[in-house]
Amino acid sequence: QVQPEESGGGVVQAGGSLRLSCVVSGSFFSRKAMFWYRQALGQQREMVASITNEGRPGYVGAVKGRFTISRDNAKNTVYLQMNNLKPEDTAVYYCKQFGLDAWGQGTQVSVSS
Repeated sequence: QVQPEESGGGVVQAGGSLRLSCVVSGSFFSRKAMFWYRQALGQQREMVASITNEGRPGYVGAVKGRFTISRDNAKNTVYLQMNNLKPEDTAVYYCKQFGLDAWGQGTQVSVSS
């Protein structure tokens, strides 16, 4: 079963940066929109960024101006560049391919104040 594989999380201080990566195997990657979600402890999973198959990005208000989503179709990879991180960004981050039910293991991002 195709399953996303996230990486790049870690522990940073407020104001720091991280770059997350997600690889999704299979031949449909370039045709599908991709999403980044996050889930903080005790809270529901929420979508934070999206990118169409043509590369058009979208963001929720809480991350707009700080996060940048991008994709490399040749590598079946979607990225999330996170700058000016805040403690409220602490969560497990997941990527999702449109039309694919499977979730990956996620990658933990922890931001200390």
